[in-house]
Amino acid sequence: MKAGNLLRALIAACLVAVLSVGCMGRPTLSSSVPGAKVSENASTTQHLASTGIVTDFAEVARQSGPAVVNISAAQGTHVANVTPLWPPAANEHDPFVQFFRQFSPNQSSRGALPTGTLGSGFIISPDGYILTDARVVAGAAQIRVKLTDRREFKASVVGIDAPSNVALLKIGAHNLPTVKIGTPSDAKVGQWVVSIGSPYGFENSVTSGIISNKARLVPDETYVPLIQTDLTLNAGDSGGPLFDLNGEVIGIEAPVHRTFEGLSFAIPIDVAMRIERQLQFHGKVEHGRLGVTIQEVTAPLARSFGMANPVGALISSTDKHGPSAKAGLRAGDVILQLNDITITDLTQLPMAVADLRPGSTVRVEFWRDQRIHDASVVLGRMQGVSLASDTSAQTTVRTFGLTVRSLTSEEQHQAGATGVRVEQSVGPAALAGIEPGDIISRVDSAPVSNAAQLRQRLSNAGGSVALLVQRGGRPIFVAIDLG
Repeated sequence: MKAGNLLRALIAACLVAVLSVGCMGRPTLSSSVPGAKVSENASTTQHLASTGIVTDFAEVARQSGPAVVNISAAQGTHVANVTPLWPPAANEHDPFVQFFRQFSPNQSSRGALPTGTLGSGFIISPDGYILTDARVVAGAAQIRVKLTDRREFKASVVGIDAPSNVALLKIGAHNLPTVKIGTPSDAKVGQWVVSIGSPYGFENSVTSGIISNKARLVPDETYVPLIQTDLTLNAGDSGGPLFDLNGEVIGIEAPVHRTFEGLSFAIPIDVAMRIERQLQFHGKVEHGRLGVTIQEVTAPLARSFGMANPVGALISSTDKHGPSAKAGLRAGDVILQLNDITITDLTQLPMAVADLRPGSTVRVEFWRDQRIHDASVVLGRMQGVSLASDTSAQTTVRTFGLTVRSLTSEEQHQAGATGVRVEQSVGPAALAGIEPGDIISRVDSAPVSNAAQLRQRLSNAGGSVALLVQRGGRPIFVAIDLG
């Protein structure tokens, strides 16, 4: 019995020892080594920094936030015609009417109800000059600007440049905080950016994201190649600044057509500042105009034109009475150089032309019939933006899978051009994107006015052919590569 008791006592002692070690082991790591947890966090922070992961945008918001403003633009007034449903119409002196009038809407409350838009902007000089998106203030009867210190000012419009979507405002204040102007060309795709705006009127809201593309040309919006980001923008953010992580503005947040919903774009600040200077000194901006619609030169199109590389800007149509048409340029020409600027892609041409003044004479180098030509063009004045936005349409005949017919006189009048109408598209044509109803007006540089001409042009074509197609009134070149 004694031996058994002794054995049980030894086992119990061992269990106590093991349990004691197990219970004391965890506190030893945290409590017996003061600061161990802090060191672990510091190591994690250093690791995040060394891998380029950004977790804190507070400094950008602290330094730049006070120079961001909230803009309210009243677009005018309209009258609300309120017809009371009760009491029913009756004699003005009827006691029944007099009794119920006290429960009816006050007639004196009828009148002007303001309508308008919300937006953002940022101060670029201590004496009150503010940049914003033109659509925030266009047509406004009254503009109010609210600062982060809760002061409010009535703003005047110094100037609006619709083609670039840049507007310059002025408020009567001094010693204001300002933003730092950055250099968009130094930014890189994939880098972090920060936006400060007023979504739905909640001023000084900070959002972060990355740059998705630095030069995105958005059809029918502006001639300016825009900075594309993955930021989430809402009503009221338009016109706000886009910052890099140095706290410098590299763009102005600009809304685009709802077709591109989910994507965010910004006007590069270097473009905006060039516009700002002209608005400040002249109240307006004059842009040069070539009078052409352009599209990208794809590899198949380049082969069909006999070009070694897909470079330049392809003219898909010209204004019949515009500067380029007067100088002899036509659809199918590929612009390679404007004065001393080499045009490697279509995003460069609109900017290069718009920066020149109307009436300027420019030398245009272009590709036609497999060789380079020159022309001198006297620029007109830009009234709007003309870019080909649909690059998907393509076309061909018989072996190409097309059934076509000649246009009626009414169809020619509606289209403003001669050509043939696609009745059926199968095989290569369908794969290329040709649809019934498309109008083919050119094969390479040769016009076609009937089905026989189209068949002849295509039978003489080589392995690649470029066709000028109209869909919905918009002309665009497409390439068919039979190889």
